[in-house]
Amino acid sequence: MVIVRRSCLRFLAVVPPAAAATGRHRTYSAFQGRRPGTDLCPALQRRATGQRGPLTAETGMAADGLETDRLQKPLEEEEKDEECLISANQYPKETVRKRQNSTRSSRSSDSSRSSRKSFRLDVRLEEDVTKSVRGKNGRFSNPWPTWKAPALRNVVKWVITEKNNSSIPSSKEELDRELPIIEPYFVQQPELTGKTKNGIRITWLGHASVMVEMDDLVFLTDPIFSERASPLSFAGPRRFRGSPCTVEQLPKIDAVVISHNHYDHLDYSTVLGLNNRFGTELRWFVPLGLLNWMQSCGCENVIELDWWEQNCVPGHDEVTFVFTPCQHWCKRTPLDDNKVLWGSWSVLGPSNRFYFAGDTGYCAAFEQIGKRFGPFDVAAIPIGAYEPRWFMKYQHVDPEEAVRIHADVRAKKSIGIHWGTFALANEHYLDPPIKLKEALERYGLTSEEFFVVNHGESRLLNTYPPEG
Repeated sequence: MVIVRRSCLRFLAVVPPAAAATGRHRTYSAFQGRRPGTDLCPALQRRATGQRGPLTAETGMAADGLETDRLQKPLEEEEKDEECLISANQYPKETVRKRQNSTRSSRSSDSSRSSRKSFRLDVRLEEDVTKSVRGKNGRFSNPWPTWKAPALRNVVKWVITEKNNSSIPSSKEELDRELPIIEPYFVQQPELTGKTKNGIRITWLGHASVMVEMDDLVFLTDPIFSERASPLSFAGPRRFRGSPCTVEQLPKIDAVVISHNHYDHLDYSTVLGLNNRFGTELRWFVPLGLLNWMQSCGCENVIELDWWEQNCVPGHDEVTFVFTPCQHWCKRTPLDDNKVLWGSWSVLGPSNRFYFAGDTGYCAAFEQIGKRFGPFDVAAIPIGAYEPRWFMKYQHVDPEEAVRIHADVRAKKSIGIHWGTFALANEHYLDPPIKLKEALERYGLTSEEFFVVNHGESRLLNTYPPEG
């Protein structure tokens, strides 16, 4: 094992040994002890027709450490870093066919809740999208030509030759002025939670953590409330802006979606805290391969999904959680490279649609998602941790590519996330919203269409009087 360190406050990058034995594909609810069924959700039928209506301490790599390609490409290919990414419209156009209507069967719940319904997509439609790729060694890989795993020499090149321009102030007063932290509305007025007038409310909790309220559901994306995004309490990326609230101050949370297992997106202490507070009443939606880890944390109500698979929260069958693709990778220990899938989330309700891009490089997946599930009322898209581009572009979009994702998924509004919390790359800590504004101007869009908010700030969008 080789550890490459820029500083203990930024990252620990591990170069893993050879692949281990193959894993086994499992997609089922730990809470129910069975796989999802075979029916199509009525909410998606309407969409198709255009209607609305105790764990040991982990060691290895902190936060977004750097994957290294054990089967490194020839030098000529490695030196093509300066080439531009292939635009989604350069790919062969995917023809997305309408789904057939299908019946839905109900299965009784093993819990006190009334029901749990599971379903899968129409088989014809499955042929029109990019599916996840899992090798015989049990490890997933990115299926797009826009992906390249960083070679060790490029990791070393980044560490040695690239200047860190993040310039995080040491003064709390300056940070408070530039990046204020607002106490979320629900801390003082928890009774307002969920009252969205048929609209959708989003609250940014820092980094990629967003609290979403829509269609009588409240859920979190990639929550992290810890001081460090690391397996170590004394090293690894440390927050330069604190969390606007604690787990104990959160309102009732119905679900959590996890995009991948990097430490800045899957935080052990936060998982324990949420599970201790909400127990089996909280449903976890996680990528394929993460179920065992969640169970080791004591979580029971877990749904593990592959790309394009979907499920719902018991008692809220009208809202569908679909695990959708993105371009990234997974790693938490020296031996588990890409044994867990990564992805984004499309949440489809009778009144609102929400998209969470997770952590991603730019690829053709977003156009597929937009054609299939768009338009989205709100999308949460990363805009930070993108410099230097020759190294980061395969795994992290920059603000301009974030605007392209906004267009690809057909978002009406988007919020910029994955910035202003941890210093994970080399750009100045205030650059992401500045570069985002510049990109929006080039694309003829406004800051109302793709915006940023303060830590803890909420936006209530798409409200309209209830029917009847």
